[in-house]
Formats: sequence, structure tokens, C-alpha cells
Amino acid sequence: MQEEIRLTPVSYIVLGLLSRAGEATPYDLKRLVASSVGNFWSLQHAQLYTEPERLARAGLLTETREAGGRRRKRYRVTAAGRAALRAWIAEPTGELTELRDPGLLKLFFGADPAALAQVQLESHRAKLADYEELHRSPRLQELAGPRLALEAGIGHQREWIRFWERLAG
Repeated sequence: MQEEIRLTPVSYIVLGLLSRAGEATPYDLKRLVASSVGNFWSLQHAQLYTEPERLARAGLLTETREAGGRRRKRYRVTAAGRAALRAWIAEPTGELTELRDPGLLKLFFGADPAALAQVQLESHRAKLADYEELHRSPRLQELAGPRLALEAGIGHQREWIRFWERLAG
């Protein structure tokens, strides 16, 4: 029996990644998140083990178990799952970015701006370099959605660098 569930951002991450991958284990999902949406959306790794089970109970994924070895669970998106993902993607959102930045939190509570800026600059410059390297990938140029999301990340990193450089000065 399928259960009615409320879909969350993690639900859509799982549906979207499985839709692209075709089939994956929760561990595969963890690796996919780390190399893609994990750059701009944080989630608990445990959710990548529990959410596929929940989506399978709701009929949005199929679940199979490997016959031998570790008997890992493998998931695929069903027609209902693809429809839910398409409906979600098609609906524009006005929700704003959820900003959870430890550096800003410390700054808010009185950290020395110049000292904090030096460490933040290193981190943001390294992340910008990672994003720019990913952006040069020929495969990424063929994928409009991931490329555009990455370009947004590049813009954010450049802005953070400008902000922290001002505080470091």
C-alpha cells in the first residue's frame, strides 16, 4: 500500500539525482550529492538512506535488493516520481536563499573582522577555484541546469571575496 507523503527539498534532490543516474544506492546518492548539489544545498547524509525508503513506500521510487554480497538497496524513479519532479521543477519559487554562514555568525557576535576575513578569504578563494575548474568541464557545458547553478555559485563566491577583502583591508 502506498502512503501519502509531503515532499521536501531532500525528496526532490533524491528524485532529481536518481532521474539523472537511472539507478543508485544510498551510498551512490551520497557521492552524487557531494559532486553536485552539495555545493549549494547542505543535508544530512543519513537523509540519503531514509528518504529513498520513504519515497519507495509512496510509490515514487522502486526498491530492489542485490541478491548477493552486501545486499545493498538500489532505487529507481517511477513514472509517479518523474511526474512529481516535473511538477516541482515547473512551479517557479520566490523563496529566498537560506543563509547559514558560520563566519557571519561570528562576525555578528563580535569576532575581529580583519582576522576572520583572512581565513574566510582563503576558504572562498579555494571554493571559487573549485567552481571555476568545474565550469571548464566540457560535459558541464552540455547541461544547462547544472551549469547555470554553478555560475550562480561562482557569482556568490566572487561577492563573498569582495566582502571579506573589504573587511581585511
